[in-house]
Amino acid sequence: MEIQFVGAAQTVTGSMHLVRTEHATVLLDCGLYQGRRRESYERNRNLPVPVREIDAVVLSHAHIDHSGALPMLVKAGYDGPIYTTHATNDLCAAMLRDAAYIQEADARHINKSISRGEIESELIEPLYTEEDVIATLERVVGVPYHRRVTIAKGVDLTFYDAGHVLGSAISALDVDEVGQTRRVVFTGDLGRHNMPILRDPEIVSGAEALITESTYGDRLHDPIAKMDEDLATIVERTVKRGGKVIIPAFALERAQEIVFALKGLRAHGKLPRVPVYIDSPLTVKITEVFKLHPECFDAEARRLLQQHDSPFEFEGLRYVEDVEESKAISVSESPAVIIAASGMCEAGRVLHHLRAGVEDDKNTVIIVGFQAQHTLGRRLVERRDRVRIFGVERDRRCQVEVLNGFSAHADQNDLINYAEALREHGKLRTIALVHGETKAQTVLRDKLDAKGHLRVVIPRPDDRMKV
Repeated sequence: MEIQFVGAAQTVTGSMHLVRTEHATVLLDCGLYQGRRRESYERNRNLPVPVREIDAVVLSHAHIDHSGALPMLVKAGYDGPIYTTHATNDLCAAMLRDAAYIQEADARHINKSISRGEIESELIEPLYTEEDVIATLERVVGVPYHRRVTIAKGVDLTFYDAGHVLGSAISALDVDEVGQTRRVVFTGDLGRHNMPILRDPEIVSGAEALITESTYGDRLHDPIAKMDEDLATIVERTVKRGGKVIIPAFALERAQEIVFALKGLRAHGKLPRVPVYIDSPLTVKITEVFKLHPECFDAEARRLLQQHDSPFEFEGLRYVEDVEESKAISVSESPAVIIAASGMCEAGRVLHHLRAGVEDDKNTVIIVGFQAQHTLGRRLVERRDRVRIFGVERDRRCQVEVLNGFSAHADQNDLINYAEALREHGKLRTIALVHGETKAQTVLRDKLDAKGHLRVVIPRPDDRMKV
């Protein structure tokens, strides 16, 4: 058996790994690369996998850096099954259609600016359309957690809860080669313990090889209680000086977690009486999908639902879908909290709010998740004096606060503990670190080496590893 690390190798975007066995080829994830606009466009347009060789696709969860290139795969001729959980299936119906819409809208906006001479660039086309997304959704097969299914000759798949986002799955592949069965486990993105709304990640027994994310392999997260306190302090401070709080948030999970935190702060009298806007049609749709899948919730979230007290609603919270209302929020000078996608500030309505607010020192941008290299979100984290929004350089005068404790990714201790648990419950011999930047991976590898793991590798793009 051989694993080829096509995407998310020494970076955190574009998750894509090929598992080649004696009888079949399986693709784990098919995500969009996110980074510099031109580089991202070129890399995503040229899909780097042998489409005709792939027998099955396994999707860990619905985040676009894991699922967003699936329509490209189908557009290129893939006509096989795409296996994922039922919740991820429902989320992809919303998220992939939204991705197509955003690509088309951004292309129109940028091309209009080019035609006016405002920016110098070649005209761009969307990577795919809604029709490509619909064709992709027709190929999706929903599989419950813990049900073993055969997905290709000699390859069985079982999903376990990853605790990262709604429907996220750890994929266990049982591969039959020369009469022997070997188990390869792929974490996708691994969640954290004791986070609100979702259940904790599950331990998988019998693993011989582990492909694990390593996003936060070099750091520890602050406790979630501290994050709530910090969030309240930042909002109160910004409102007192008459500013807005702008929170770029992934529409899946992060937006819901922030809403849940604000709901708790409001209930305890720790949140100023300002309007809170969820300015993202996608987040509205995703929040409705959440309500359809209580099987993914932890006990506290289920209890709220049983009491008809939605975790995603409170007084003063408004979900915004209308474009004109979104524009009115941007130009308004009244204090407010605005939560909008995308999480890395590379597309969507958050760009319009940042364009309107980044040059005002009364405002605060709160970063609540990992920001990949060369994204606008990373440049904000680095607190650069000037940032480019819609192709135009702007002075950054707003405050920038980073609250990584809200991250749905496992931190260093979580990742080490998970590897230790798999070794205790199986015959773990090989660990491949993916979905992380080199510094984080190097630190994590050294920590795992110190724990006595015999083979820990950091694959480069297109590296191949025998298992």
